[in-house]
Amino acid sequence: MKETDEKSIIQLHTKQRQFFATHQTKDIPFRLKQLQKLKKVILQNKEEIEKALWQDLHKSSEEAYITETSIVLGEIDYHIKHLKKWARPERVSTPLQLMPSKSRIISEPLGVVLIVAPWNYPFQLLMNPLVGAISAGCCSILKPSPDTPTIAKLMEKMIAENFDEQYVSLVQGGRDTNTRLFAQHFDIMFFTGSPTVGKVVMKAAAEFLTPVILELGGKSPCIVDADANLEVAAKRIVWGKLINAGQTCIAPDYLFAHSSIKDQLIQEIKKQIVLMYGENIKESRFYPRIVNDRAFERLIGLLHEGEIVLGGEFDAEERFITPTIIDHVSPHFKVMQGEIFGPILPVMTFDKIEEPINYINSHEKPLAFYYFGKNDNAKNVLYKTTSGGACVNDTLMHIGNHKLPFGGVGNSGMGKYHGKGSFSAFSNQRGVVITPTWIDLPLKYVPFKYFKLLNKIL
Repeated sequence: MKETDEKSIIQLHTKQRQFFATHQTKDIPFRLKQLQKLKKVILQNKEEIEKALWQDLHKSSEEAYITETSIVLGEIDYHIKHLKKWARPERVSTPLQLMPSKSRIISEPLGVVLIVAPWNYPFQLLMNPLVGAISAGCCSILKPSPDTPTIAKLMEKMIAENFDEQYVSLVQGGRDTNTRLFAQHFDIMFFTGSPTVGKVVMKAAAEFLTPVILELGGKSPCIVDADANLEVAAKRIVWGKLINAGQTCIAPDYLFAHSSIKDQLIQEIKKQIVLMYGENIKESRFYPRIVNDRAFERLIGLLHEGEIVLGGEFDAEERFITPTIIDHVSPHFKVMQGEIFGPILPVMTFDKIEEPINYINSHEKPLAFYYFGKNDNAKNVLYKTTSGGACVNDTLMHIGNHKLPFGGVGNSGMGKYHGKGSFSAFSNQRGVVITPTWIDLPLKYVPFKYFKLLNKIL
């Protein structure tokens, strides 16, 4: 993918600053019109989007719709339905000492935003934040990942043909383009990717005190307790782990299984994989491939420790790795040192729930957390741990509710979005006090003649 030169980026950034200064993007009918246009463009290009995702990641049309386009379309519909209400000034109560003033919270757009997306869900993770930026009244510069070039080029075409570049534009490139973009003074930077690059974004943003939203990742744990429904747990773990061949930031990264049910759980997982993908998973059109050779080689390097009880086969030419379960895993193994981002599931065993709780709490805070077992036990586990989001007796599904904020905590990210959270992410909550002039109480003025009265009120 050709890098975008510095001059073009500066010119584009300047154009968007100038257009935002016209205040056109603040108009609610304008925002609604742009959201409706974006929806129309997506629907018109639905088949092309699916073909591009197949080309880049071997995603089936069904998976592409469920995990990419449907999420964006649902987000657009939700914003269209609620935007007028969200954008309306919010009345809040005014304390006695400020009477007869009135107080309001005004949601105003932050300005020109940068949205940088990763390759694993290249359409959803670029377009979903864009919905929030449009809804809030911002101008946007978008930068997709060069590792999924087919969908990146399609999105560039979709944006260029339907939006003025002074309002929404898309630039291409890799690390050099990122560096040039990060050097500009944006009003907010929205980045989805690894914690390593997230730190680079945050350092660059500090130069201008630019706020950032960082959607990162990490090792999301999955606990299966002794009293879990093993058939259901296995089915939902397999689904959550193997969607996009495990290349999902909220995929179950590793499994903690109670010693009394571990062997049975592994057998159930094996059975569910066959039920979903067939005996010859390589021939299944529902099983994606690893994004590139670099990622493939990294994953193969994780297979040399522990006991492989399922899978372990691979084909470098197709970048195919069969679903792999590694048992008898120790915390110091390489597979436990970083986010896996592939179809490899390491398994550790516990006897008392404090063991996985202590392990999880001794490491970086994860983006997602999954617990299978009784609800009463789940409450205790959730109370004693933390994560960006969580599911009880399921995986991934917290991303599907527009009313739930989505984002990380600590090393897994900062800032939330989805639904109203996306509108708020790109807005400044401006507190305003409106004071009448028909009366001017002397309490606050020097030399504080009424200090005793004022002291009682305060």
